[in-house]
Amino acid sequence: QVQLVESGGGLVQAGGSLRLSCAASTRTFSTYAVGWFRQAPGKERDFVAHINWSGGSTYYADSVKGRFTISRDNVKNTVSMVYLQMNSLKPEDTAVYYCAADLPPYNGYRVNDMDYWGKGTLVTVSS
Repeated sequence: QVQLVESGGGLVQAGGSLRLSCAASTRTFSTYAVGWFRQAPGKERDFVAHINWSGGSTYYADSVKGRFTISRDNVKNTVSMVYLQMNSLKPEDTAVYYCAADLPPYNGYRVNDMDYWGKGTLVTVSS
């Protein structure tokens, strides 16, 4: 069982920035594709961003394109991390943010494609 842990959430004013981090309990995390998702109160969990195992391919929801950046550092023989840099934050970005892992053979970037999930970190953007 792979455990994912998100960190970096908090309260920020509109226009501000936060960087979320996702760490995994396994060194094979560097071979997983990773997605960030978010869920606002009373709403479904939505896709935010996705990065492939090498970091060479990324994909974003239209609502965050140009404001959020997903990245990862896969350093050999160490625990890999995946990040979500969030700039120009808006009140509508307020949600619990989850990272999720997609193991080989890499099913895709939808909620149902993910194999493991973290417990989430809360991001609150005040107006």
